[in-house]
Order: sequence, then structure tokens, then C-alpha cells
Amino acid sequence: MEGAQEKPPEPSSTGPRPEERAGSAPGPEGSPPAETEPKKLCGYLSKLGGKGPMRGWKSRWFFYDERKCHLYYSRTAQDANPLDSIDLSGAVFDCKADAEEGTFEIKTPSRVITLKAASKQLMLYWLQQLQMKRWEFHSGPPVPPATPAGNEPALHLQLEQEEAELEEFLCPVKTPTGLVGVAAASQPVPTLPLALQNISLKHLGTEIQNTMCNIRGNKHAQGAGHRPQEEDSAQGGEPRREEQPTPPDPSTPGKEPEDSPKPTPKCSLTANLIQKAKRQNNTFPLFPEGLTWNRTSQEKVVALEQQVLTLTKELKSQKELVTLLHKALEAAQQEKRASSAYLAAAEDHERLELVRHQVRQIAALGRRVEALERERESLAQTASLQEEQVQELQRHVQLLMDKNQAKQQVICQLSEKVTWDFTHPPAPPAAPPEPADFLRQQEKVEHLKDDMEAYRTQNRFLNSEIHQITKIWRKAAEKERVLLIRCAYLQAKNCQLESKYLAGLRRLQEAVGDKASGCSELLRQLTQEALQWEASEAAAEDMGLSPISQYDEYGFLRVPDYEVEDLKLLAKIQALEVHSHHLLAHEAVERPLRERWAALGELAPSAELKQLLRAGVPREHRPRVWAWLVGRHVRALQAPGRYQELLRRGQAREHPAARQIELDLNRTFPSNKHFTCPTSGFPDKLRRVLLAFSWHDPTIGYCQGLNRLAAIALLVLDEEESAFWCLVAIVETIMPAEYYSKTLAASQVDQRVLQDLLLEKLPRLMAHLGQHHVDLSLITFNWFLVVFADSLISDILLRVWDAFLYEGSKVVFRYALAIFKYNEEAILRLQDGLEIYQYLRFFTRTISNSRKLASMAFHDMNPFSTKQLRQLRVAHRERLEAELRELERLKAEYLEARAGSGPGVPEGGASEDEGEA
Repeated sequence: MEGAQEKPPEPSSTGPRPEERAGSAPGPEGSPPAETEPKKLCGYLSKLGGKGPMRGWKSRWFFYDERKCHLYYSRTAQDANPLDSIDLSGAVFDCKADAEEGTFEIKTPSRVITLKAASKQLMLYWLQQLQMKRWEFHSGPPVPPATPAGNEPALHLQLEQEEAELEEFLCPVKTPTGLVGVAAASQPVPTLPLALQNISLKHLGTEIQNTMCNIRGNKHAQGAGHRPQEEDSAQGGEPRREEQPTPPDPSTPGKEPEDSPKPTPKCSLTANLIQKAKRQNNTFPLFPEGLTWNRTSQEKVVALEQQVLTLTKELKSQKELVTLLHKALEAAQQEKRASSAYLAAAEDHERLELVRHQVRQIAALGRRVEALERERESLAQTASLQEEQVQELQRHVQLLMDKNQAKQQVICQLSEKVTWDFTHPPAPPAAPPEPADFLRQQEKVEHLKDDMEAYRTQNRFLNSEIHQITKIWRKAAEKERVLLIRCAYLQAKNCQLESKYLAGLRRLQEAVGDKASGCSELLRQLTQEALQWEASEAAAEDMGLSPISQYDEYGFLRVPDYEVEDLKLLAKIQALEVHSHHLLAHEAVERPLRERWAALGELAPSAELKQLLRAGVPREHRPRVWAWLVGRHVRALQAPGRYQELLRRGQAREHPAARQIELDLNRTFPSNKHFTCPTSGFPDKLRRVLLAFSWHDPTIGYCQGLNRLAAIALLVLDEEESAFWCLVAIVETIMPAEYYSKTLAASQVDQRVLQDLLLEKLPRLMAHLGQHHVDLSLITFNWFLVVFADSLISDILLRVWDAFLYEGSKVVFRYALAIFKYNEEAILRLQDGLEIYQYLRFFTRTISNSRKLASMAFHDMNPFSTKQLRQLRVAHRERLEAELRELERLKAEYLEARAGSGPGVPEGGASEDEGEA
């Protein structure tokens, strides 16, 4: 069936292709073949088409267009308009060994076209050339007519390499002389038994147009007057070089060009070409013209036209660049004028008017952001179309592989049968066989050999087709990956623009205050609109990008629901910055990291594993890695059935800490949907884990903070028993002894160690905090007790835990130092003790760049060793114990003095007279 009509692009005289080496088209009569003449892929083929009684083989002239990768066809080479075209960019080719000789198929996503060549050699030539044209189209942009000299060797080398790869499957077929190329247009049109059968009834309008064009061309040729061909042939072998022959009409192929009374100048030839193209409005290549025209003049005309088009495109791009530069200059001048006007304004209402102007500019920027978002969506649609095309190619490849396998099985069976016939001849009969039987057997063997050769040829071609389609699929997948990277980059830039817009709103709010009620109301309205979360998660997930969803992958709220409007704005800005950092680092950092984790295999302590854990574990590998890390710490403590035994003990009788555990369950991560949703099973799991631990370690029982440690373990490991052993590992092996005891002695020691390290690493910051009498232990004590569970956003928190479970408690010190270093300049700008305390309450959640924080923790802060940390802990532990002993001594002295003062001393430890004094 012939598809819808489509006109091909205007023909162009491109340079010779490296793959078209076998032969060249003949030049004008009497001249040698032009080696530099481009080889055209064209010729006559039979096409199976029609319906009902009109169905059958139809002779068609086929021509390949390199720029569109389309194969056009018409009834004859002289037709002005093509009947239809075949898109080869997504097509696959197939030839069947059991089909009629010379028959092959072109399968596109929408239809299957069956063609037949005059011979098997011609069929293989067409198939190889179509494969090469398809690969050339997919391997890069089409080569322009005037290829620069510097690009020719690279293109030649690339196509030579592709030819060499295809030769491994199927030997190259020589160009059939006279059956393809420009020379085939001068051959007589193949005729069919019924002339009407060759006419395309589906494209009857096109057939009528072509017929009218041919009639007009014949009348024009008769009116112009020509000499007989005998005169032309009797002129001798040497053609005239000083005269340019007049080009014949394309509708009269096969006729020799006749001399006109006067020579035609080059300018007249160019004008005739342009007028003829305009008059016919035809873009289909007419090859008979190329046989008789002066090729040098035609090439010059086409080359000049291509140069004009190239220069026009360059001029257009230069104009666009100048326009962009003008716009940038105008924007800079406007900003300069606005700043000058603001500084020069003498009254408040003038400045307010300038601020309103800035608000309008911000609204314009918002519209620009929306335009960028629409562009991103269009790119996403393009990427999805590419994905559909890739999937279609994959299906075609699978079909070809299935067919190839089936045919290989048939070949093997036939080979075994032939081998058996040769190696196990039948027993000699009593009487000699008849000559007729022997001839039939010999003929049968010859047929089998022919079938085997046909199947081998088909197998080689199908292997080459699978090889090339696989390469095309890989290139399409690479293009899709590039589009996704670009889309992620645009999304990251969009997040950055939105965060800057919100920061600008916040600064305007601080600058305006309550002085202008109208402007304040406008800013408040803009802020509320900006805080409304966009419902674009489904579209982003369809594109394969990580959307800015309300909750992260572990259920934590990305933008906490603060009551204060100012903090809401800050949280939204921080969430946008985190998402932007994640998108920009995905290809450069995240993807190689995931590949390294996927190739790691069996886990074992090593320097490489240490570096990978510091960089962060991907979400899909984190449960397995954490289970292995916990197992290293509790291998000596674990016992089969221990957790179930503790649960049964808790069911038998109530633990004294059960009431405190119930109170803390509702206070565990109020910003996580897994612990706030009424239908979630996480609170019940957490209750059982905490009760089991209280029975496991009676010296501690339950301490505030253990609920958050167990909750983090549950979110990652998801199993109660695994979370229980993770809590045991942290309390009993990773953290120092008495860290979670009633006195919290080891926790107090670590706070003093942190003070020493801050004095050593950040002396300016400590001097500033000492000047304003800020006690950092009020903030940092909870950091160490729950390993930052309440302080950092989930993405950074889990990266801290990745290294903490492997390297121990020194990671907590390193990240604590890095957090203060990350925000050092912001803290130094604060000059009030109360303001510093307020900032320290939430400043850890403003950290968005996890890579930068990890680099500070492990590299920039001149890291310390575990041995140094152990020495500091021992020294401060001795001081703390000495202080505690001194307190006990003072307490004992006080009690002795109180007991020796006699009964006259009241309960409060002082007489009434002393109390009045």
C-alpha cells in the first residue's frame, strides 16, 4: 500500500560519498567519466501494491534523499511529482530466503513495503546501500553540498570504519552497471502485461499532474525546433568546448541534446534553471536532465545557491545575536538608571515608586521563568518521543533476532540432513538404480545446496542488520540521555531563579516593613503565591527526573510547616537550593557514584569502601550496606531469637519505662509522614523496638533520644529486628560507655572535647561567641545525643550516618566542626547574644550543599585522628570525675555541718535569725 504523498526536498549536487566507489555515472558524450560526479542511489524497482484485482507488482522509479533520509518513488524517472516516500530513519530491512528471487521488505513503524529487484545481486546492492544511508543519517547531520576540506578525511574515515564492520557480516556488492544510478534513468521503463496495472489509482491526482507536465514539456520541445539525431551523431567524436549546450526538457528522456543556432551563455543557463524551477514548482530530482546538461555549470549554480542559503542563515544568526546584546545592554542601562534614581530620590514616596517598579520587574522575571518551564516541557516531550522510537527499534531488533534464530535452526537441520545423506548413503540395491532416479537425487541435492546458500546469505544480512540497528539504538539512547541532562540543568536553573525570587521578596519585606501598607500587602500576596507548592510531580516523574515533591524519599517534609511566615520562606528557599544542587550534581557525581556502588560486589573493610561511605550510599544500596555495618558491631552480641524473647518478656509484664516511651512516640519526627499518619505501622514498630531495648539493657532502660535513633534505623532498614540491633550497636559499641546513662557523663565529656577542638580549628568564631557569652553546649548537646537526627535535613543526615556507622563517633565531631565552619561568616555578622541563640536554633537546616559540607568535614578542617580524640576524652573525663568528687566532698561536709548544728537548726539548714538577716 502506498502511503500519503510527500514532496522531497530540492535536489542538491553533493560531493561523492566514500561508500559509492564502485563505478561512476557517465559524463556527456565523448568525454571521460567524471570521477568527482556524485553517485545517486536511484533506479527502477517493482513494488507490491494495490487492492483486490489491481493488486500486483508495479514498476516504480526510486530515489534516495540524503537530507531527509527518505526514499521517494514515482511511476517513471520523468515524472515531476513523486507518488509517495518511505522514511528510512526508523525502518528495518529484511530479505527472505524462501521468497521470490530479488524480493525484500522495508518495515517502518506504520507499514511494510515489499519490493523486488531484477536480480539477487541488485537486491543485495540496494539493501547494503540503504543500510549505509540509514547509518550515515543517524551518525551525524547530513553533509552540506560544499563540504569543507578539513571535514572530508574525518567523514571518509568514519564511513570506511562502518563499511569494514559491515563487511564482517556480508561482502560488499559491486554496483550493477546500468541498473542503478543516473544511468538507469536512460533505460527503458520496465513494462508490465497490463499497462493500466502500473498506474497508481490511489494517487490519481498526482498521476494526472505528471501527465500534464509531460505533455507541456513535449509541446515546448516541438515548438523550439530540433535537428534530427542523425546530424548530431555525424558530427564526430570531439564535442564543442567553447559552447554551452542548451539543456533539454526533462520530460523527454533518452533524446540527445541538439545544437541550438546560438551558444547559450552561463547567465542565461542560470536564469533558465531558476525560471524553470519556479514555473514547475517541483522539488523532485529529474535525472535525464543530469545526463545532457553541462554538469560543471549546474554544479556551480547549485553551489552558489547553497552558499547564498548558508550566508543568509549566518546573517540571521548574527542579527539574533545583535538583538540579544541590545536587550542585555538595555537591561543593564535600566538597572543602572533605577539604582541612580533610587539613590537620588529625596522622599519616601519616590523610593516607594521605584520599589513598585522593581516588583513589576520581578513579575516579568516570573513570566520568563514560566516560559523556561514551557520550554522544559517541550524538551521532555521530545525526549519521550525519542524513547518511543528507541522502544520501537528494540522491538524490531527482537523480532529480527527471533527470525534469525529460527532460520539458523532450519539451516542446522538442513546441514545435518545433507551431511547424513553424504556420509550414510543407502545400501546398494540389488539392481543398479535407474538413471532417472539418480538425476532426480542429484537435482534435489543441487536445490538443497542453493537453499543453504540462500539461507547463509540471509543470515549474514540479518546479522549486519541487527548489528547496525543496535548501534543506532545506542546512539538514540545517548541522545535521550543528553536531552535528560539538559532538561535537568534547565530545571536546576529554574529552581535557582525561583529561590532568588523568594530571597528578593524576603529582602523587600524587610526593607519596606510597615511604612507602606499598599506595598506590604502586595508583597504579602506575592509571598503567599510563591509558598503554594506546585503540583508538577507526575509530569516530572514521567520525564524521569526527580520532582520537587512535598516529602522526600524517606517521608520527611521538604518544607517544614513553620508558624512564622519568615521561616516558611526560608524553608522554601532552602528546599529549592537542595533540589538545584542535586540536579546539577546528578550526572557529574551521583551517576558515577551509583556505578561504583553497583560494581562493588561483596562488602569488606577497605580504603575504597571508606571513601564511598563518606560520599554517601545510594538509596537502593543503603539497607544492605547498613545491615552489614551493624552486623560488624553486634556480631558478638547477636543471638538467634533474642529479639522475639525480649518481646515476649515485654508482653508478660509492663516495663517501668513504658509510660515515657508512649509519651515520646507522638513526639518522634513530627515532620515525617510515617510517624504522623494514623494508618502507618511505624509507631507500633518503634514502640516494640524501644521496649525490647529497655529489657535488653536494664542499666539504661530508656533515655530520651533513643526514640529518634531507633526511628532513623527503622526508616532505612524497615525491619524491627534490624532496627533493634542498630540501636544496640550505637549505644553499646559505637558511642562511649555511659553516653546514655542517667548522669550522661560521657556526653558531658564530649561537649568539653568539642570546645577544645573549636578553639583550635575556629578561634575567631569562639572568640566572638565568648564575647557575647554564648554557651554552645545548649545547642550541640542534642547533636551528639541523637547524631544530628533533629538538626540536619534528611539527605545530609543519612550521609552522616553512612560514615558514622563505619568510622564511629569521631564522624560526629568532624561534622559538628564543619557545620560551624559552613556558617561561620553568618554567625560573625550577628552582634547580639539573643539573636545568636535564635539563629543557632535553626541554622543547621539552612545547609543545602551536602558535598561542600562533607569536604569541610573530612578535608578542609585539618582532620584529627581517633587516637587524639581518645586522649582528649581521657583528660576531660579525669577533670569531670575530679569535679564530681569535689562536689561530693562539699555535699558531705554540708551534711555533717547540718547534723552537728543540733535540733535548733530548721529544715532549711539555717536558723530563723540567720534567715531574717
